Amino acid sequence: EVQIVESGGGAVQAGGSLTLSCSASGFGDDYTIGWFRQAPGKEREAVSCSDSADGSTYVAHSMKDRFSVSTDFAKNTVHLHMKMLQSEDTAVYYCGADLPYRTTRTCDGIDYWGKGSLVAVSS
Repeated sequence: EVQIVESGGGAVQAGGSLTLSCSASGFGDDYTIGWFRQAPGKEREAVSCSDSADGSTYVAHSMKDRFSVSTDFAKNTVHLHMKMLQSEDTAVYYCGADLPYRTTRTCDGIDYWGKGSLVAVSS
């Protein structure tokens, strides 16, 4: 059974930092796992994508200066570290995972999602 659980969201002031964590199970040893976010009134956008097979991680170009990812594939866990947060980062952040052959390097094609974690940045 696939289970994806996010944690770590909350309210933060502009300029602050926050780390989101995601644990995914039910995929075996090889899987891709990524973070997406959806701001109010906007479409969901990719934040990061990690591949357990080769250990690679993609972070969206517009965010890589402030966002980073750490992974522990042995524990099926990925962490999204966010710093210098801005009001534009306010969104629901979703963790998703799937089998590698079903997804691209930016995690397009993911079918399994967590419930989402709200990050609210106040200025």
